[in-house]
Parts: sequence; structure tokens; C-alpha cells
Amino acid sequence: MAATTPPTIPLLTPYKMGKFDLSHRVVLPPLTRSRSYANVPQPHAIVYYSQRTTKGGLLIAEATGVSDTAQGYPETPGIWTKEQVEAWKPIANAVHEKGGIFFCQIWHVGRVSTNAYQPNGQAPVSCTDKGVTPGLDGVDWSPPRRLRTDEIPGIVNDFRLAARNAIEAGFDGVEIHGANGYLIDQFLKDGVNDRTDIYGGSLENRCRFALDIVEAVVNEIGADRVGMRLSPFADYMETPDSNPEGLGVYMAQALKRFDIVYLHVIEPRMIRIGDKLETPHSLLPLRKAFKNTFIAAGGYNRTEGNKAIAENYADLIAFGRLFLANPDLPRRFELDAPLNRYNRNTFYIPDPVVGYTDYPFLEVPA
Repeated sequence: MAATTPPTIPLLTPYKMGKFDLSHRVVLPPLTRSRSYANVPQPHAIVYYSQRTTKGGLLIAEATGVSDTAQGYPETPGIWTKEQVEAWKPIANAVHEKGGIFFCQIWHVGRVSTNAYQPNGQAPVSCTDKGVTPGLDGVDWSPPRRLRTDEIPGIVNDFRLAARNAIEAGFDGVEIHGANGYLIDQFLKDGVNDRTDIYGGSLENRCRFALDIVEAVVNEIGADRVGMRLSPFADYMETPDSNPEGLGVYMAQALKRFDIVYLHVIEPRMIRIGDKLETPHSLLPLRKAFKNTFIAAGGYNRTEGNKAIAENYADLIAFGRLFLANPDLPRRFELDAPLNRYNRNTFYIPDPVVGYTDYPFLEVPA
């Protein structure tokens, strides 16, 4: 007797994201995995990303440094050297061989770093000389150095070159990392940005750095290959803002003018990593201000994801920890099958297999 096909759920309906034809709405978001030794992507990443690839599925690679000053964590990948570009090529090829769409998240940590990660042991750079509280997340963060106004175009250019390198490496596009308390977010948030030049003070000035980067990247690789991630409501790494909705809507409207292919935003309930709080805020004002594809992220499960798609709250939903632990997540959602539990203790270890490529697939009888 033939098995009955389960009814299609909203998360598994097709969607057109610009020029990309997606077969479902389940997105692998950027997830730092700390397994790129000496900042070079490794062959085990081929297995990891291909495991999570489906035909017509969107994957966003882990946060990837744009320069030698962009690093703040162990064994994170970069895309500023020829060696790094070459190392990404077989990973992108593996995703494409299975029909996936692959974007690279390009990243600069700013003040979320230490002297040990910086060239010649120098101070990390930021919009400010105010540092992250030493000991936060168990790291003795180093005091940053405030970027001079005339240095900022050089950082913008690092993002432009990283975007060009990503396309050379075989990615379909890039996601500019403007979230989670890193350099762009540091400029955006009035709780951090204390500048008095054209990159500080007013909302327009605080957003200038981010939009300079967007403009440079769009001009380099085309708006149809560019997305951006924001977390206006979050306070990751001590980056609060006094008017997060105003900041988010301003950025969404500005990004709409650039016509980038997607905007990826973290839910207001995810104020700090790992927490999921009750809040009256929603992403709807940002959704309405941005005309192209809207991706929501932040502690979603299958039921919440289906509801968000069905109600047109978002076009796509990113599932981080669930996708990390369930390489076949879209299939499990289709069957409403049990999910593997993720092990937070193995998120950021350097092991090439454990907690990385050893999460089991669903065994479904033929």
C-alpha cells in the first residue's frame, strides 16, 4: 500500500528570492563553528554544509572575516586572502552540486576582540574607545582604538573586496553582518557610538558606515547578490539602542532604496544570545518598510515558523540551533518528525567531526 504524502506546510512552499528559486522557506543562518584552522576553511566544512543542503534551499555560511583586523574568536574563517578564497571553492561547489543557494556572511568584529587576534598585537578597532566589559562571556576583551574618520573608507573597502572574493570563491551572494554587537552594529547603536564626526550623533550619521558598506558591496557585485543581517532590538556584547524600532525601520527603508535581495532580522525577543523573552515589539514595521525578501530569525520552532509564513510576517525563517543539530531539518519538518537535541558544549570546539558532522539523519523507511 502506497504511503500517503503529508500535506504541504507553509515552511515547505516554494518561494522566489530575487533571481533565486527556493523550494522551501527553511534557511540555514550563519553559525560560527570555530573549525577553520588559522582562519582558513577546512575540508570538513564540505561535509557540514553539503549535509545541510537541499535542492532549492538557502544556506548562509558562518561569519567570515573581511580582513586581518576583523577577527575576535578562535578558528573563524576569513575571505581576504587567496588561500582562503581557494579553500571556500570546494565548499561552495558541494552546496551547488546538491542544488543549494549559498551566501557568505561577511564580518568584522570591531571591539569584540583581543590584542592576541590582531596583527602585531595591536588594539581592536571600533567606532569608540569604550571597550566590552572584560570577563563578559569569559573573555578578557581588549580596549579598542577609535577609528579616525579618514580610516573608515579603508574598512568599507575591506567589505567590498571580501564581497568580490566571495563571488570568486563560488558563493551566490553575500550577507553583510550588521548584527550581534559587531563593528557595524557598534556604529549603529547609540549606546556604543559616541562619535562627533559624520559617523556619530544623529540616526542618519550612525547608519552612514553601514550604508557606505552596502553601497560599496552593491556596486561591486550587484544588489541581487546582497543581503544584510540586523539586530536592532538586541543588546549583544553591550550594544543597546534607545530607539531600536526607529533604527530598524530607518535601516529597512534605506536598504529598500538599494534594492538588496533580502533583509535578515533577529527577533526582538532575542535580546541576549540564548534567551527568549516576552516582548511587545515585533518585526512587522521593518517588514513593511522593506519590499524584498524578509528573513526572520530568533528561537523559532516548526509551529512558529509555519505561523509566521502563513500570516505573511516573513518570507523565510532561519533556524540556527535546530539546523545545526538536524542536517535534514526540512525533511523532519515535512514529516513532523522528532528532532535531534543540540549540544551547546560542542558548538565551538575545534573537532572536525564531534558536534559538527556527526548529528544523525532521520531514518525513514522506504
